[in-house]
Amino acid sequence: MDSSEGGPTSRQSRAETMRAAAATRLFSAEKRNLRMLSLPEEFILMLLNEETGYFHQVPGWNLHCAVVGAALAELSLIPRIDTDMESLIFLDQTEIDDPALDPILSEIAAEPVQHSAQYWVERLAPRAESIIDIILERLVDLKILKHHDGDFWSLAGTAWKTLLHANSSTDTAVEFVKARIGKAIFDNEIPDPRDIIIICLINTCDVLRFIFELDEESKQRIEDICKMDLIGRAIADAVGQNITRRSSRRTALTKPIPIVPLRRLLRNKHTRSGNLPALFAELQEEFGPVFEIRPPFVDDMICLVGPETNHWAHRHGRMHLRARDYLEDFEKVYGGVGLLPALDGADHFRYRKSIQPAYARSRLEEQLEVFLSCARNEMADWNVGETRQAVGMCRKLINAAMSPLSVGIDSQDIVDDMHKFKERALKTHIGRTLPKFMLKTPSMKRKAKLIGQVVDRVLNVHTPAQRAGCPRDLADDLLAMHTTDCQFLPESNLRFVLSAPLIASMYVGDQLSFIVYAMVSQPEFYAKIRDEADAVFADGDPDRNMLTGATTDVTRRFIMECMRLYPIVPMSIRNVMNTCELKGYELPEGRRVFIVQTATHYMRDVFPNPFTFDIDRYAAPRKEHLGTGYAPYGLGTHTCLGARVTEMYLVTNLLMMTHYFTLKIAPENYKLKISPFPSMSPNKKLKFAITGKRYELPV
Repeated sequence: MDSSEGGPTSRQSRAETMRAAAATRLFSAEKRNLRMLSLPEEFILMLLNEETGYFHQVPGWNLHCAVVGAALAELSLIPRIDTDMESLIFLDQTEIDDPALDPILSEIAAEPVQHSAQYWVERLAPRAESIIDIILERLVDLKILKHHDGDFWSLAGTAWKTLLHANSSTDTAVEFVKARIGKAIFDNEIPDPRDIIIICLINTCDVLRFIFELDEESKQRIEDICKMDLIGRAIADAVGQNITRRSSRRTALTKPIPIVPLRRLLRNKHTRSGNLPALFAELQEEFGPVFEIRPPFVDDMICLVGPETNHWAHRHGRMHLRARDYLEDFEKVYGGVGLLPALDGADHFRYRKSIQPAYARSRLEEQLEVFLSCARNEMADWNVGETRQAVGMCRKLINAAMSPLSVGIDSQDIVDDMHKFKERALKTHIGRTLPKFMLKTPSMKRKAKLIGQVVDRVLNVHTPAQRAGCPRDLADDLLAMHTTDCQFLPESNLRFVLSAPLIASMYVGDQLSFIVYAMVSQPEFYAKIRDEADAVFADGDPDRNMLTGATTDVTRRFIMECMRLYPIVPMSIRNVMNTCELKGYELPEGRRVFIVQTATHYMRDVFPNPFTFDIDRYAAPRKEHLGTGYAPYGLGTHTCLGARVTEMYLVTNLLMMTHYFTLKIAPENYKLKISPFPSMSPNKKLKFAITGKRYELPV
């Protein structure tokens, strides 16, 4: 075909000219000390759905292929590689100081045989997750994205312009990229090569229809654009062919999931002690990261255990797993539907963002004086010489401040019964260790009525007149949400959401009871924490800086180690909503999986000498807690929203107990045993004896 008729030679020449122009622009940008966004970065930004806080629903393999395609395209524009419809050609091995692209370049350079672009897209697809992680961290560092607890992302404002595109009139990086792509599609001009490639990749993933309203003319224009550049065309075709092939593959090659014999469970010492994280860590050593347990009388359990499954659940579980199914019956106990723990996707993200200020540690710090006063009021009933059941003692202490500061009421008179009802509801509807009729006994029916009393108390003190001049609390945020959108937060859900702080005090109290046990049973740490407590209260009540700074360093690291060894919620339960493959095992749609995220706390390759109590794990240079191996607050989108405020509750209460009182374990020869259901807590035999009063409690 003659080149003047638009044949291969003509298209190739035009592509080379366009690439040269792109390279010139890159050089000019470098001279101006500006950093252009890379193709993988722009591609990720265009896939981000700000409403949900994560990507548009692109199937995992499709997304992986497209991300690798964007990386290869960036390498071709630098240029380090070249490609046509038949082969990918290596040009230059010089590294570009990019942790997302340099490993790809090295792998291509090390390959002695030349292959097609499609081959490399498929071969490199397993790298896509690490590429995405690097890009997301980079975009956060550049203040283009904001990272929220639970691994959600949203777009930042205009700060990105100062570093990247100072002359842009758009408000966000996404709008900048979208404007360029929109101009290429709707203005009928020859687009920039980068825009051609982005359009090709996004079109291949079928996401453009979520970004623009497309008519037949614009759809045809997109098809024409995707044919303009050989690089974009070759890579888009490679991605498209891999997507097509992948969708037709079956899972016949996946490995059978190992089954753990029941006798192995029953004979394990950690089963007898109730230490579930240690139990599952040992099972993972023998059976691998995915295995199945078939206990009698309940459904089979597919268990996901280990650092790699933690990372997968944290970053990618949202695409394949959901929380709603196993919580449906539990919701009905409280008369609600669509409660935060059972929400997924955009609704979950919206809910979290709406109430996140209520769980900010700064809000608690602003009311530190009230917090301390509430805790002291509870301690005023502690008498020297008496012995108290550990779990009940710590739950009441936590609730003493949590209830008034969160929902504006004193609930000490009913909180014990509220905790008993919640435990029974969890055992019948979540753990399924008790038959459902056990929640309908006369005693439980009486306790269920207390939920209504909590709601009435909260509503009675949250009138406009009574809240005038008061610091905003969680109940204010929830009632405002209900008023603004009574479909999103209906009145039927208020029974659960307004009683939630009383429920939370159960978990935080149980964690505190583990921490006090660990402190009192280790005299050397007890002395160090007592020294820090006395220093904090030496000149009266501390300020927020004293509770979070170097003065309490030992106490905070001690608590972190206790949460590693004794995590309250050792696992998360989810249902598979999209069949997926993990570490070579198929997780079928509809199956229930148990993500034992805290098993890594007892794995030697994550925490050396895991059974040794060592608070130096959390100090530089070790910092063993960084990453998804340390997961006392859960993983992924359902990571505990109140993690930071919980830390302050634990630190402050522990310091107060230690400063004002001397405690001992009762009986003295008690050996810790854990009650693993419905959540982990010391068993009821653990008690604390109050053997001395070190300082008088201020009035």
